[in-house]
Amino acid sequence: MEYTQLGRTGLKVSRLVLGTMNFGPQTDEADSHAIMDAALDAGLNFFDTANVYGWGENKGRTESIIGSWFAKGGDRRDKVVLATKVYGNMGTDGEAWPNHDKLSAVNIRRAVDASLKRLGTDYIDVYQFHHVDRNTPFEEIWQAIDVLVQQGKVLYAGSSNFPGYKIAQANEIAARRGGTIGLVSEQCLYNLAERRAEMEVIPAAQEYGLGVIPWSPLHGGLLGGVIKKEVQGGRRASGRAADTLADPSSRAQIQAYEDLLDKHGVEPGEAALAWLLTRPGVTGPIVGPRTAEQLASALRAVELELSEELLTSLDEIFPGPGPSPEAFAW
Repeated sequence: MEYTQLGRTGLKVSRLVLGTMNFGPQTDEADSHAIMDAALDAGLNFFDTANVYGWGENKGRTESIIGSWFAKGGDRRDKVVLATKVYGNMGTDGEAWPNHDKLSAVNIRRAVDASLKRLGTDYIDVYQFHHVDRNTPFEEIWQAIDVLVQQGKVLYAGSSNFPGYKIAQANEIAARRGGTIGLVSEQCLYNLAERRAEMEVIPAAQEYGLGVIPWSPLHGGLLGGVIKKEVQGGRRASGRAADTLADPSSRAQIQAYEDLLDKHGVEPGEAALAWLLTRPGVTGPIVGPRTAEQLASALRAVELELSEELLTSLDEIFPGPGPSPEAFAW
């Protein structure tokens, strides 16, 4: 496994991030534990979750599964860089009692204690704001985080789904407060088929020293060989992938992508991950395996070297917006 620094910090993390969103809803506890063991054995040390994972009446279930895995011992907790998130409504009935969601100081305090209890640990390495809270000023957010850092409950703060200007605003306010390191990572939607992050989010992250952690690196399965699987009678596309393939021009684009990689003898899903690992500012993409086999495929991507010819061809199929700020002007 390869490692890199998380943004401007001294924290070393693996170039792949284990996403746990499927633990509970699609992968049972025993298989989830097996996947985490396999990930750790492979040297993958960066695990990502969120307080709302488990969804619906099972919100928090994913954190609890990770907590029961930590409880097995064997230095599991010490070896893992643990990231979780705060923002979502944790009410099981779909109704949020006032101050039980988003990023007010009172909810941050409540949410972090609840996550620590479910996770069975006394600290969170990277505590991430799952979305922008338009109603809570960053002065209040940073005051709450400063208290958690002083208490030893949180070591670093990160963002998720932030636009570039909010990354800048958050870190400028942190700098003015003094003594606050500010955001150290941004978790954003970024992959071959969705490159809008290159216009503002990634440049802002690089300017302020944030590590970029792409989520949905296969764009909902669209970049994982979805047409080939469909033809072979495998798992059919659903959700975002199915919606995209319903458009003839988009389907032709994905077909060209799969044909290109077939020509080069490369698996589509592994190529999509390997491409992200070549992108400036990217710490590592989040992989969310439902099975041990999917984890093994993702791990192979770290060793995969894409030729300049192949990278150029991928850019031709999925052209990005171009360098910033020129992409805004011409």
